[in-house]
Amino acid sequence: MPRSRVVLALAALAVLLSGCSAHDMEKHLRFGWPTGVTKQGTEMRVLWTWSGVAALALGVVVWGLIFWCCIRYRKKDDTLPRQFKYNLLIEGICVFFPFVVIAVLFWRTVVVEDDVNKLSAPGKADVYVQVDAFKWNWQFEYHDFHGSPTVYPAGDPQANQPLSTVGSDTEIPVLVLPVNQSVQIDEHSYDVIHAFWVPEFLFKRDVIPYGTTSTTRDNKFEITATSTGAFVGRCAELCGTYHSQMNFEVRVVSEADFQAYIDALKSIPSNNPNRQALALEKAATPGGSVATTTIPFITDRTVRSATQGG
Repeated sequence: MPRSRVVLALAALAVLLSGCSAHDMEKHLRFGWPTGVTKQGTEMRVLWTWSGVAALALGVVVWGLIFWCCIRYRKKDDTLPRQFKYNLLIEGICVFFPFVVIAVLFWRTVVVEDDVNKLSAPGKADVYVQVDAFKWNWQFEYHDFHGSPTVYPAGDPQANQPLSTVGSDTEIPVLVLPVNQSVQIDEHSYDVIHAFWVPEFLFKRDVIPYGTTSTTRDNKFEITATSTGAFVGRCAELCGTYHSQMNFEVRVVSEADFQAYIDALKSIPSNNPNRQALALEKAATPGGSVATTTIPFITDRTVRSATQGG
């Protein structure tokens, strides 16, 4: 190759590499996976990244051997080339090396799965939330925090009960969580199987109905959010006619904003239909008093036909 072409090739390579920032490199190494906004999501993303790197490295070895054999042992005449049948060294390598790769990937997968499914000891998680799923809505109960009897109507069964919010046909249910704190979620279903899914968590968990033996542990998981923001949540298990509209929002805020939201909930009677929006507004949580990632299902069919196509 002429020297000028070599110089041009090196210059083009330098320009290409200089345009790739560390963020771009990290984005490419995710191989299509989103970043993830929880500690558990980051662990899964790292597992995916290194699995992809291992697959590419193994692919390079296999491709290299294939191309090398095609070039080295291409037919030159009618002489029979040297045979490698019953070569114990080569056969041993072909068995041992893939086994090591599979064993390492299996081991790392088990380690990450155990970390993702790990639960704190009872009472040790920073926040405990019960998620109630039903056709076709969500209710969030903050079991560490209880309503104040002084602001509840006389005889209100919600007095001294865990604070809770629920969605409506005009309001998306919003689950407010503190950043950098462990949150244990206990899922309940009152009818059929639903699924709690937030794409940015890189994780979903089916919500098994009451009456099954799996509700003890399979309906529980723990997350630690590492980024603030608002993230759309969905039901990821076909549960009936309006399954596609069974959305919610997870809003991750600072610890101070979370406490302000809890204090605001305590000051609003449970029978107030706008309790969630009033608490979000009163606490001045980032994102405002309404969901920012999705919209409620419109129950008026005439309006829905014009705006949502059905």
